[in-house]
Amino acid sequence: MGFKVFLLFEKFLMLLPKRIRKSFFVFLANIAYYLSSRYRNIGFTNLDFIFGDKLTHKEKKKIVKYSFRNLLLNFLHLMEIRYMSKTELEDKVTIKNIQAVEKAHKQGRAIIYVTSHYCAWELGAAAIGNFIEPVYAVFKKMKNLDYQAWVLESRGKFNNKSLEKSNVIKSLIRVTKNKEASGILIDTAINKREGLEVTFFDKKVHQTATPAYLARKYGAAIIPVSIKTDDEESYTLEFFDEIKVENTQDEKADILKATQLQADWLTKIITDEPKYWFWIHRRFKSNYPQIYKK
Repeated sequence: MGFKVFLLFEKFLMLLPKRIRKSFFVFLANIAYYLSSRYRNIGFTNLDFIFGDKLTHKEKKKIVKYSFRNLLLNFLHLMEIRYMSKTELEDKVTIKNIQAVEKAHKQGRAIIYVTSHYCAWELGAAAIGNFIEPVYAVFKKMKNLDYQAWVLESRGKFNNKSLEKSNVIKSLIRVTKNKEASGILIDTAINKREGLEVTFFDKKVHQTATPAYLARKYGAAIIPVSIKTDDEESYTLEFFDEIKVENTQDEKADILKATQLQADWLTKIITDEPKYWFWIHRRFKSNYPQIYKK
């Protein structure tokens, strides 16, 4: 019953002018910032941990508030994508450095798009599916299956497919061997058994080694991708040059090196414009659980 009410409310929101719809979600984000002390504190903890005194409290507050705003805008994008035409998406998103993708395609290689919770990640994934090629994206199973179906339907609007995270390696191997594209988030908190230790913002964290493993074994190209905006209306989807994986006699070293290069790429884009990253999640909990016990 509750989910049916949600669907009715969605239809009502989509009848409203876009600016009113956006204002509603921004209002919710502001309310969430003040009511959710848990996630607000996580945001400040992460920023203190990474930047220390390099940022003022005022600057950190602005970034944390934007993390709430950005989360709600991503939810709004999920809703709008369900009703969006290809023309509307193409008017909204422009592409930068498509040559990195075209080069891999000309070589007949599968592409592994590595990305993160940065700016409009839902819109970015839809744009890849529309502009470039369908992507098999890895997702974590949700508790509410009705909402999960709603999310996956939106993500599939522009040709993308979804792969549930548990036991996903076999599916990713099949996708890669078939020269199809996959999308993997590299900024989620994982335990020490699931990833390799790399340096991220001069901190030791564990990060998935799956992109490097697949690229090395099956000759796929690792292409980092992110999306940004200056006005929350027009967006630029940027592909970065391939992160190459060496193929020496030391497989572990090859995979670790390529995984570290991905962490370096992510560190740089966040350092350049930190407000766009999703600071209100416990990214460092596996290696530094004590920082979240304040």
